[in-house]
Amino acid sequence: MAVGPQHILCVLFLCLSAYFCFLMSALGVTAGAHRLWSHRSYKAKLPLRIFLATANSMAFQNDIYEWSRDHRVHHKYSETDADPHNARRGFFFAHIGWLFMRKHRDVIEKGRKLDFTDLLDDPVVRFQRKYYKSSVVLMCFVIPTFVPWYVWGESLWNAYFLASILRYTISLNVAWLVNSAAHMYGNRPYDKYISPRQNTLVTVGAIGEGFHNYHHTFPFDYSASELGLKFNPTTWFIDFMFWLGLVTDRRQVPKEVIQSRKERTGDGSA
Repeated sequence: MAVGPQHILCVLFLCLSAYFCFLMSALGVTAGAHRLWSHRSYKAKLPLRIFLATANSMAFQNDIYEWSRDHRVHHKYSETDADPHNARRGFFFAHIGWLFMRKHRDVIEKGRKLDFTDLLDDPVVRFQRKYYKSSVVLMCFVIPTFVPWYVWGESLWNAYFLASILRYTISLNVAWLVNSAAHMYGNRPYDKYISPRQNTLVTVGAIGEGFHNYHHTFPFDYSASELGLKFNPTTWFIDFMFWLGLVTDRRQVPKEVIQSRKERTGDGSA
């Protein structure tokens, strides 16, 4: 059967739609659950918080409260039994295995010692947590499938498979690579005594989250990398929101502090 220009155009639109959903869901995690709610590295006004919570539901990686809670425990007890995805237990465990096993008792016991009340003080976080299951069904599966079918007549199966299932599978594995690959492969220009590494491939896939040695050295920096590095779409997004007036109080590490840390604990690779 001949493939006409109209069919090619529909496929192109479907791929673009899937990629748009990928970027939106990624921002819900990187700019939202990670940099905003987990680390409080900047402040966001209500409209942006609503957008990020909606995008986070599209990502379907646990609600903001649970994601941020686990991430704070991960930073506090990184590479120990209290780390939810301890990379010292191997690549598979850090990547996906931790989701299929009961949490180590240290994760639960030490996690209870941390304060997460600030998360539930945000009404956006409370609302998303309350309606999380229905919001996931709508944002992660229904809308990505419905829009291509309704707008340009794509088949439901093609839209569901590419824009929902395949996109979701890829986005999950890209996010998990931050926990696995970025803790095992790469250089450590800021702190050679910790496991997290700078990983270029993870940076590209996770839209700026692969500068992991920097992030674990300076977890409160809103950019999760040195400013001026060439590829960090999440930082570009936050900066654009700052320009629009929806972001304030971006926390940064002074250049002299970064340079001093490199000279003191770095591996000399940068």
